[in-house]
Formats: sequence, C-alpha cells, structure tokens
Amino acid sequence: MGERQRKVHGIMICVPYQGHLSPFVDLALKLASNGIVITFVHLEFLHRKLCDTHYANKTDVDLFSKARELGLDIRCTTMTDPFPLDFDRDANFNEYWEAMARDFPPLVDEFVGNILASDRDMLHFLVADTVYSWPAAVTRKYNLVNVSLWTQSALVYCLGYHWDLLQQNGHFPCKDVADEEIKYVPGVESINTKDLIAYLKQSQCESVISRASRLQFEQAKMADFVLHNTVEELEPQALSALNQYMPNYAVGPLNFSQNLPTNTVTTSFWSKSDCTTWLGSKPPGSVLYVSFGSFVHTNKQVLEELAYGLLLSQVNFVWVIRQGILGDGATSELPAGFREAVKERGLVVGWCDQVEALSNPAVGGFLTHSGWNSTLESMWCGVPMICYPIGFDQPCNSKLVVADWKIGIRLCEDGSLDRENVAHEIQSFMGGGDLERLRQNVGRVSQIMKNAVETDGSSKTNFDRFLKDLKAKIRNQL
Repeated sequence: MGERQRKVHGIMICVPYQGHLSPFVDLALKLASNGIVITFVHLEFLHRKLCDTHYANKTDVDLFSKARELGLDIRCTTMTDPFPLDFDRDANFNEYWEAMARDFPPLVDEFVGNILASDRDMLHFLVADTVYSWPAAVTRKYNLVNVSLWTQSALVYCLGYHWDLLQQNGHFPCKDVADEEIKYVPGVESINTKDLIAYLKQSQCESVISRASRLQFEQAKMADFVLHNTVEELEPQALSALNQYMPNYAVGPLNFSQNLPTNTVTTSFWSKSDCTTWLGSKPPGSVLYVSFGSFVHTNKQVLEELAYGLLLSQVNFVWVIRQGILGDGATSELPAGFREAVKERGLVVGWCDQVEALSNPAVGGFLTHSGWNSTLESMWCGVPMICYPIGFDQPCNSKLVVADWKIGIRLCEDGSLDRENVAHEIQSFMGGGDLERLRQNVGRVSQIMKNAVETDGSSKTNFDRFLKDLKAKIRNQL
C-alpha cells in the first residue's frame, strides 16, 4: 500500500477524571470528523464506572457506537491500570498516583506496542494527556509523533513550563502566606504568589501531585505538538511565549466545536437530574448556580457555611452536591433541615447537565471552584462567576476570571469563609450594581469564544494548521 493511501491513526489516552475525559472525547470527535482513525483508550475501571451509571451494569458497551453510526471511525478499547477494579482510587489518591507513576508506564508501553503490531497498514501517532510523564519514552521507542493535550489554561502551562525559573527566584516552593508579584515568567505579565498553582506552595511541594507535575512538565517539553483547550484571543501572551519553544495550538473550547456530532459519547460519571422545569419557574437572571465540579473535595465546615450563607442570602439557587464531595465516605453533606428551610427557593441535586443549566435564562451567576472546564462553560454561556478556588490549577483560573478578564469576583477574598460574609457577597453579586458590568464583560468574552470556533475563527484555523503539520510530521518521520 502506498504511503499516500495509508490512513492516519491516533491512539488517545487520557487521565481518568471527567475534567480530562470530556475534552479528550471532544478532540477524538474532531479528529475523526477530519478523516483520522481513532483508537480511544479507556482505563477499565473508568469504563466500568460509566457503564454502571448509564448502561445498567452492562460491561460490553462501546461508548463510541453512536459516533460510528454517524460515519466516524473511532474504536473504543480498554486497558488496565496497576489496581483491581474495586480499588477506590479517589479515596486513595496518593497511593494511586504513586503507583501510576511507577507501574503504569510499562503497561502503556506493552499496550501501545500491541496496537502497532496488530495494524501495520496505518500511520500511527499518540495523543496523551500532558499530566502523564511517560509519553516521551513511549513515542521515542515506537517512533511515533507525540501530541500532548493540555486540558487546563495556558497560564498554568507557562508556570509549569518554567518551574526551574520559579525555583531560581525562590518561588518554588512558595511560602503559603507569601504576597508578592511575579513578573519574570515569559508569557505571564504579572501574577501574585497567592494565585499560584496549589502544588507550587510549600505545604504541597513534596506531595505526589507536586512531584509528578515537575516530571510531567519536563517530559512535556519533548512533545512534537501541544494542543491547548483555550482561545488564542483570551491568552495571547502565554501562547505566544510558549510558541518560542515548541508548536502550541489553541483549539478550544473543545466541547463547543462546530459541526461535531453531539450527544454521541457519555462522559458523565453520575446520573443527571433535570433542572429545566424548576428553573423555568424562576425569573430571568435570578438563580445562582453552585457547583464544585467533578473531582475536588471539600470539608463539612465549608459546605455548612455555604449552606447557611445561601439560606441567609434569600437568593434562588441550584446547588450541585455530587456523591463523595467530602472525600471521607460521609453521606450527610448538608445541615439537618436545610432542604426544608429553603423550600421552593433552592434546588439541591447530585449532578446535572452543567451547560444546559448555565444556558437557562433563569441562571444569573455561577458560584464555582474555578475548574477549567467549568470556567470555559460559564464564559461560553455568558454567566458571571463567584470564584472559590480549592486547589490544583483553580487559583490561577480564578485570577484570570477576576483580574484579567473581569468577569467575576472572589468569594470571601480574605480567606474567612463564614455564613454572614457568604450571604452578603452572594446578595451583592446577584443584586448589586457591579453585576451589569460583569455581564457586559462576560458577554464580550463569550462572543470572542464563539467567534474562535467559527469557520474563519482562530481555534478552527489553529486546528486546521495542526492537522496539516501533524500529517507532514508523520510522513517525514517514516
């Protein structure tokens, strides 16, 4: 078979969390829609989790079957990680990621080798989550083009890329109470130490996530291409600086790409409640949507202060409290009698379609942990944010929202989260004079994002450029 006739085939492996899975699935659909064959690799425990939630415990479900019915060549397969299926990976986060760093790379090596050996008629490349530290070694061994998908902001990538620079200037590890401006990182005009990635702080500098992140960014420097789930016009300095080192492409927001088959793949770890009828009974812009996303844990005190703050505020709200948010097996997350006290004014659900909720005219604000997917979705839907970052990249995302784009505020910025302050800030946010300014700003940002994914928009143009560069790289590497 001539080289020009051989199909291009991407092997995609993401980190097993919903915030990573969703953009990976969207990228798979985009690549397949452009004629690329995709093998999407689920970890077996994640596949079981999705099947238990959505397919009545059937384990032979192909999550991409509907996409294939629409003509996309996406194969879904599973592989094991170092633990048995019944091991609680969330409750044993540190143990899990210690083993993933130590024992997962050989499993991936063997798995990728078997895929390549089973189909020698295609031109293969790898798309791996930047969070993994093994892609450089695997792609080098098998002579594959190494595509890295970064599912967070370009600001966070810049900080991680220049870890050594932060260390040289005494900002890694950074004192937890430090209050200094950092102005020496390429692509980052200024950032306060309070807004740094959580794992750069002194209290976390020896944690498994901090150690893994240092290694991941060193390995990421060996990627052939880096795709960013962001928009060029929103983070121009960071992306321009990164392009000095390697090809970077802003192709986001991936979950709002145009002309993709929708609702073809299940990525939600929980069954969804339908909030439409309840929201339909509320005046436009009167509801505060509250959610801390799909992964981060908080504590009972935070939930109690938020609950009483919402109660005292007298504001309408939808509050998403997913199972396991406390991370300690506790099942009673809210104060006794809270649901009865809020009655028709508040709706508490375990999970819902977030974009659907944020798009509802009744929703006027989003109290968020500032996860990147939640931030992008709120911006797309034109909803201002109250930011309460908990960890990981969230302080950086909150900084972008509040200081750079001016589309949100911080909740209890002095760090003291008590019910009276929460109530006051929610009331001020939902009914104060600043809300109109925030809505105008987020409306402008929303239009920038929507323009980016149009036919001649920056994200669409960048993605087309990436496809061209990818295919040229693959053929040159033969």
